[in-house]
Amino acid sequence: MTIHKGTVYLVGAGPGDPGLLTLRAHELLQQADVVVYDRLVDERILRYARPDAEVTYAGKWPRRTSNTQEDINQHLIDYAQQGKSVVRLKGGDPFVFGRGGEEAIALLSADVPFEVVPGVTSAIAVPAYAGIPVTHRGVSASFTVVSGSEDPGKPESQLDWASLAAGAGTLILLMAWETLPNVVEALIAHGKPADTPAALIQWGARPEQRTVEGTLANILQRGKEAGLEPPVVAVFGDVVALRSQVRWYDSRPLFGVRVLVTRARPQASVLADLLAQEGALAVETPAIQIAPPEDDSRLRQAAQELPRYRWAVFTSVNGVDAFWEAVRKEGLDARAFAGVRIAAIGPATAEALQRRGLSPDLVPSEYVAEALAEALRPTLRPGDRVLLPRAAEARAILVDALSAIGVVVDEVPAYQTVLPDGGEGETPAVTSTSAAPVGTPLPGIQMLRDGNIDVVTFASSSTVRNLVQLLGGDIAPLQKPLIACIGPITADTARTLGLHVDIQAADYTIPGLVEAIKAHFHETA
Repeated sequence: MTIHKGTVYLVGAGPGDPGLLTLRAHELLQQADVVVYDRLVDERILRYARPDAEVTYAGKWPRRTSNTQEDINQHLIDYAQQGKSVVRLKGGDPFVFGRGGEEAIALLSADVPFEVVPGVTSAIAVPAYAGIPVTHRGVSASFTVVSGSEDPGKPESQLDWASLAAGAGTLILLMAWETLPNVVEALIAHGKPADTPAALIQWGARPEQRTVEGTLANILQRGKEAGLEPPVVAVFGDVVALRSQVRWYDSRPLFGVRVLVTRARPQASVLADLLAQEGALAVETPAIQIAPPEDDSRLRQAAQELPRYRWAVFTSVNGVDAFWEAVRKEGLDARAFAGVRIAAIGPATAEALQRRGLSPDLVPSEYVAEALAEALRPTLRPGDRVLLPRAAEARAILVDALSAIGVVVDEVPAYQTVLPDGGEGETPAVTSTSAAPVGTPLPGIQMLRDGNIDVVTFASSSTVRNLVQLLGGDIAPLQKPLIACIGPITADTARTLGLHVDIQAADYTIPGLVEAIKAHFHETA
């Protein structure tokens, strides 16, 4: 299905986990000119938006000055009347206490076309992620969902609290924290047993999820003691007792562990997603940015002269991407590699080549330059030419090792790793109006300084050096969290800069790094 200009799409983003996004929502995000999103939308979902899309925050915070619903309605109308396709991204489902109906009526009144894309409602998904089925045979045959915004103390409340208290099924309140004292009082006053099992779930279906259990009588006090804040979903009923058997999301090996991901932004999501699958809260704070070389003429010339080389050696996915772009610019394709043998330093680099129709002839058993040089030596003779397109600031070990046996190595700068845009410790410029202003500390950097990061991951020596630079050379914030490195070279760089290395992957890959972190927490549990 296509997306139409001048149309507003009222899209449910689900309760948090990006995996719960519908296929239609994903498709619309990839095509929309504008994305207007709410506070409860997990910002990982925004990665699916078009790179050039305008991404605007329209959330409303409790007890804070923010956009009114009328403001939001008008923004949607204005964008559509400018001929833009708009995704109005809302947490959960747009028609379950999402005020989607109000927005639809406002659009209709302005003669703006719209489409509604339902989402997974937090009323069911959040309890499920806490291990609480809202119905269960022999326990509860029904459930009722009400808005926590309906304060029972107000005479104009539309809810029949006597009926809610008398109901035998599961009672679910969304946005429940602010009015919870009055809700508990009303339910008990209307006869609901004080020992009814109860649960409060904060930031459900996200790595930050927290669940507090108790009874109707004590759940408010337990929630306060736990320091809960909105958003909170409250569940009352006997199904809460099933959590001890059914809980799964918060039982994963890295649940609640806060991990700083320092990879370049296009690559960070791979590590972040793997960590999230294991329950971790991945804080993406790129310490490097991949930039083209200052002059790509040598790279493009190398693409034209591929037949001169016995081997083309790739030491990173970035090198593959950059060289393939040069091949494309020269009007060539995979046939240009005919007669040239290809080496890849590891499986990720090999996979990047395979996506271009190129199957590596050599991948060393250990994914470091030393092992790659050792594997190449028997295949080379003095005078052979080797093409090495890689980072401008890469280690010299591979070039030195091959040059020592008389091989001519053409080391061609394919890209460079630089500090992220924005300078030392500052937020890079972004399109989202929810982001901190340019010039303010990156969120991950501030979390480091505040002692709120459990693990810092490094996937290259550049990320180590640059993160220290982003910290202004102060390594004190890196003394508390665990330091996890992808391999020995990165670990050596960290130690040289005065850091303690607690975790080192045995398999020098991103999945290997995640497995090493899991193993560490399993051993210390």
